[in-house]
Amino acid sequence: MNRRCVLLMCVVSFTTLCCAGVADDEKVSDNKSVAEVKLTAGTWQDVEKLVAKNAGKVVVIDVWSTSCGPCMEEFPHLLELQKKYLKQIVCVSLNVDYVGIKSKPPEYYRPRVEKFLNAKESTILNFLCTTESDEFFDERKLNSIPAVYVYGTDGKLAKRFDDSLIKPGAEESFSYEHQINPFVAELLAK
Repeated sequence: MNRRCVLLMCVVSFTTLCCAGVADDEKVSDNKSVAEVKLTAGTWQDVEKLVAKNAGKVVVIDVWSTSCGPCMEEFPHLLELQKKYLKQIVCVSLNVDYVGIKSKPPEYYRPRVEKFLNAKESTILNFLCTTESDEFFDERKLNSIPAVYVYGTDGKLAKRFDDSLIKPGAEESFSYEHQINPFVAELLAK
């Protein structure tokens, strides 16, 4: 299946899930403190620099889009992983909503990406990719998202979780609960 078909399926999933709980009528209670969510525009090279700066820690990079239902379903588990291993790992989200339409530059997507991140209270390192998604997928040799890259304490890619891991008869290729969390725990135990 080509990327455009996958993207179309993600858009349909997004519409069906209604932004996975990011409804317009959601409000934060006045007595609840709101964590500060930051979204930085950048490229994969910026993320790689971040990996290099965090040598000695495991770095988990979640590549996602607001038009990808499975991405948004798994996203809270990335945040849980960061909370569980607060001082041992660095979790990063890289949003790839930008598709290269000239009238819709990367910043066009910022409000909806921030809305999702705020709803999830994502205080990890959040990037808004400024490279158009097709180019990003080609550079990373990635067929679709969600995708998660896990770097070891040596700063080298330890494993990439993506659709290439789908086994015959399975509906999904990976989950945080069954594949990523155990893999991170294994890396930290070394």
